Formats: sequence, structure tokens, C-alpha cells
Amino acid sequence: MYPNLYYVFKDWFGVEWKGLNILNTFGLMVAIAFIVAAIVLTSELKRKEKLGLLFPREEMITVGKPASLMELIINALIGFVFGFKILGLIFSRPEGMNPQEYIFSSQGNILGGLAVAILLGGLKWYDRNKQKLKEPERRNVRIWPHDRVGDIIILGLIFGILGAKLFDNLENWDDFIKDPIGRLFSASGLTFYGGLILAAVAICWYASKRGIKIIHLVDSAAPALMIAYAVGRIGCQVAGDGDWGIYNSAYVADSKGKTIVAKPDDFKNVLTGNTAYFLEGKAPDTAGRLIYVTDRKHGSLAEVAHKNFKGPSFLPNWMFGYAYPKNVNSDGILITGDNDEHNRMLPSPVFPTPFYETIACTLLFLFLWSIRKRIKTPGVIFGIYLILNGAERFLVEKIRVNTTYSIAGFHPTQAEIISFLLFLAGICLILIQKQRTKSAV
Repeated sequence: MYPNLYYVFKDWFGVEWKGLNILNTFGLMVAIAFIVAAIVLTSELKRKEKLGLLFPREEMITVGKPASLMELIINALIGFVFGFKILGLIFSRPEGMNPQEYIFSSQGNILGGLAVAILLGGLKWYDRNKQKLKEPERRNVRIWPHDRVGDIIILGLIFGILGAKLFDNLENWDDFIKDPIGRLFSASGLTFYGGLILAAVAICWYASKRGIKIIHLVDSAAPALMIAYAVGRIGCQVAGDGDWGIYNSAYVADSKGKTIVAKPDDFKNVLTGNTAYFLEGKAPDTAGRLIYVTDRKHGSLAEVAHKNFKGPSFLPNWMFGYAYPKNVNSDGILITGDNDEHNRMLPSPVFPTPFYETIACTLLFLFLWSIRKRIKTPGVIFGIYLILNGAERFLVEKIRVNTTYSIAGFHPTQAEIISFLLFLAGICLILIQKQRTKSAV
């Protein structure tokens, strides 16, 4: 696993550049996912604009004004936060504190913050001063929907994180009650559907205020959302962020985390040999002391969820069972002879569900991309996306580890409930839009 870029460069090129450990691979892949989404969304919006489905909006702007005091203050504050934290990560982070903990702590580099604050404030003043006119002018400009993709992506990022945090804490309410501040400001704990729902609400509100037809916007966003999810799941897989499946008892991991085919009773021996991990969420540290390493505890060894599925021999074993060695969560038992910061692996291989979702959602993106021009009824592409997304997530939840609810004798996860509702919403949207199109003819 590659919790951060330090491990990537160490494994690929044999160099140990400690400064790279501030660049988390999961965060990097999320950033790439947003960039890919922006490219795909821009392409689709331009196509719909050429078809006459989306129109520009004229807005009055003032040009030639110098930077206001408030603009300078805002830029300086943003610069201070970035300098305080980023330069702090590089020069001031205490040994033993990981980058995520440092980012969400009160620690930082004050001199670095002041330097970047002055830099960004100065750049803002210089840029505005360069364009300053003797007399500021009011001009009428035409702004197309694709020109607003930057705003849409930023809204998606901000409200996506807020929604992901909100839904994760609702899903893990007991843990939230124990430590609300810690849960809110921790770097872990994000629920995809929470982010999707809150981001969608914010973006639709923004679109309505800017005169963008929401039905065409969501159709344009469908392929972008699918491929962004696929790319984001690469980050989950590469970093080992805990978003994995249940145990696959057909395999066992060796002392270094490599997946091999299990022998009879191997899974049972793993359970009995690691009872503290499975029942108490604890595992030995380098001194042999039992320390807390996971919140996935079981009432008894018999309750440990697992399936026995052996994949085809011509495919790598890790595709069906993976112990996530060096995972970013530091979850599991110690890897023999490994003294790195991230030196743990799961005691038994699990189904690598992020890998499955990356493959599935890439294929679903290609499907949506291939049919988008043939479907003329507005809203249908987005309806198909909701159906495919709901079905994909509902199926993968069958082998994922998540908190369950008790509803009328059923025990679904939060993701299963939401994915089922999205599936139904997709069907309803298609039927409604088809009927509206027929009525309009």
C-alpha cells in the first residue's frame, strides 16, 4: 500500500524522500477525480450549448477597480492558513505525528503563514493594480454554463466534504456522541452518498440562481460523477483507507501481507490467534503491548463476517483477498520486520471492494458516454445514472463492512438504503420525463 507519496517513490525508485509523506495518496486521487469530473462536465455542457439546450447569461461587471481592502484581507487570510499548515508540515511537524493529525491540530508555522499571507495579498494587489483604469467601467459580459464549471466543482468539493462528514457521523452516531469535536475535525470518516446528496443540493441551488436549466445540468453531470467516483476509489484502494470488504476465508496472508490460498482451518487459526484484534480492536505494538488499532470489534469470533470464494487461478490472488499491508489507517497486526510509520496489515485478507468499484464504475462511465448522444429526452441520462449507481453500490454492499440498521426485520446499511432509494428515483425520473415528452408532443 502507498499511504502517501513517500512510499510510492521508495517502492518505485528506491529513494527515501521524507518530505513526500505530507502528500496523501487518497487526497491526491480525490483531487484528480475532481479534475477529471471538471473536464468531462465542461465537454458535456459545451455539447448541450451547441445543441441549443443551454444558454448564456448576461451579467454586468465592473472592471478597472483597484483591489478592495476586504479582497486583500481575504487573500491574506487564505495565504496565512495555507502557509501556517503547509509550511508547518514541511518544517515544523513533530516527529511521530502523521500529516492528517497535524492538519487538523492547532499547530503550524506562524512565520510561514505570515510569508504566504503577504505573498497572496501582494499578488492580489498587483494583479488588480495592473488592470486599474482611471475611471472604472461597467461592462456587460456573456457567461455560458461551461464557464461556471470552476464554481460548480468548488461547491461540489466544499459541500461534498460537509455532507460526507455529516452522513458518516449519523451512521456512526455512538462514536460521534463520545467525541463530537474529534469526529467532526478528524481526517477520516467520509460517506460518499452524504457528499453526493449535499453537493447536489448546493449545485442545483447555484444553477437555479445562475439561470442554468437543472435537468440539462444533471444530464451533463452523470458521466462526470461516474468517472470521478471510479478515480476516487483508486485512492481508497491504494491508500487502504478502511473502505474494504468482509474477510475472504479462501485466502490467508503471509507475514509480509502477501495473499496466498488458505489451507483447511487457516481462517479459524487466524481468528483464534488474533482474538484481541477481533474482539477488542487491539493488537500488539513493537513492545508487545496491546494497543487500540480498529473500531471494528465483534461480540464473538463466530460473528466475524466472511465468505469463502476462491478466484480463478489465472488472476492474482489479491483481486479476491487483500490484507492491505501498510494501510493508511494503521489498522491490523504488525508486519514482521517492518519499522516504518505504517507497518500494519489486516490479519486476514478481505475483499478489495474499492478495486471492484473502480472497475465497475469505469465500465459504467463508458456505457453512459456511449449512449449520451442517442438519448434525446431530458433527464433520462441522469435517471440511468441513478439506477446504475444505486445498483452497483447496493451489490457491493453485500461484501462490504458497514454499520447496519434494524428496520422491520431487515438489517440494511446506510448505503444500501440510499442506493435503493436512488435506484427507485432513477426509474421514477425516467418515467416522468418520458411522460412529459409525450404530453408536449
